[in-house]
Amino acid sequence: MAQTFAESAQSARTLLTVRADSRDADLSSLTEAARAFVSRTGFKGGAGEMLVLPEGSGVDAIIGLGKGEDPLAFGSAPYYLEACDWQITGLPATLDPTQVMVAWAMGAYKFDRYKAAPRAPARLAAPEGADIAEAARLARSIRLARDMVNTPAEDMGPDGIQTTVEAVADEFGATVRVTKGDQLLKDNYPMIHAVGRAAEQEPRLIEMEWGDEAHPRVALIGKGVAFDSGGLDIKPAAGMRLMKKDMGGAANALALARLIMDAKLPVRLHLLISAVENAISGNAFRPGDILDSRAGLTVEIDNTDAEGRLVLGDALARATEEDVDLVLDFATLTGAARIALGPELAPFYTDDESLAEAINQGAVAAHDPVWRMPLWDGYDAQLDGTISDLKNTGDGPFAGSVTAALFLRRFVKGKRWAHFDIFAWNPKDKPGRPMGGEMLGSRAAWSALKSLYGKG
Repeated sequence: MAQTFAESAQSARTLLTVRADSRDADLSSLTEAARAFVSRTGFKGGAGEMLVLPEGSGVDAIIGLGKGEDPLAFGSAPYYLEACDWQITGLPATLDPTQVMVAWAMGAYKFDRYKAAPRAPARLAAPEGADIAEAARLARSIRLARDMVNTPAEDMGPDGIQTTVEAVADEFGATVRVTKGDQLLKDNYPMIHAVGRAAEQEPRLIEMEWGDEAHPRVALIGKGVAFDSGGLDIKPAAGMRLMKKDMGGAANALALARLIMDAKLPVRLHLLISAVENAISGNAFRPGDILDSRAGLTVEIDNTDAEGRLVLGDALARATEEDVDLVLDFATLTGAARIALGPELAPFYTDDESLAEAINQGAVAAHDPVWRMPLWDGYDAQLDGTISDLKNTGDGPFAGSVTAALFLRRFVKGKRWAHFDIFAWNPKDKPGRPMGGEMLGSRAAWSALKSLYGKG
């Protein structure tokens, strides 16, 4: 991992911020020749727009902030600027300096497990008022989530997910318990077993616990489908190409757990990851099969490609057996969520108004946009089965993300809960969001948890 932050601003080069609506005023500190140079280049001050200036200009480079509201504009700087130390001048008071550091780190990320990065990124000296420790822990957790999602299933199957959880647990002194293979049936996790039994690597429920038992219990649940072929309802080639990312919920949940432990948030953490591969073999579960579940509900399989809600159902049932204060789950659950809100905006669902407000405020603080979607009771009956307690899909193609959330609600037992239906992937390069795996929704959740549990 290349160094992202400079140790000090001593000898650092200067990067001037320029807002689009006050471009001329923001450039007023430059020499006349430098202002003429900027004008000739057509620099407008758009978000993430960059320009290195000639020597003697008064500053070394300028960066556009657009309206000046989104720190992710700084994500374009690390690989545009020379790989040396930089300090920001003219940072608007509207921008949180800690989030500016996080945005810089997001832009400095390169996935280098299989191919070395072509160069090191530019390093940022902490702006005045920044919480350096918070920025560093966020940078490490974002890298963890992105690396997990970017790693192909050959190296990030159920075994790889378990190894990664164990490494994070070792770092913070957490305990890990794994229920694996046929032991899932003995310990009553039948849906996790059914979804993953056709794969070479055995399905498993990975549980990690950390913190003082006297503190409020917070359960984080991640969908860890290491690769999703669709099962017997097989996906087309185009739909299968990115299915290494179907464990993005697990990556986000683990990254959030890492933030909690690193910051020593006063909670009793319970992380649960259902790690499986939805593969095809002679013993694969079938359309029309009826599965038992840990919650005691029987589930008829309409479509084997709606498998994520099944493995989450058993994990939710396990989490809510405890005296739990809050349950959050993260899953790359439905294509319907992408059709509704696209790749950058994460829908979330909850029946708890105060929790919804905390998440919305957290999203604004973290610049990690989310959108609350309705747990619409009018659609709940679509899940009722005719020869089972419920089905794993709703009726027809409508409201697919809503009915998936309603399915999960059946397993929550009235606990305070929110579900994030995330994409966990950037489809193209944007400032601070390089193409590939992403920590999405869980940064908003982190800000919410800090406000709820005394670290805000």
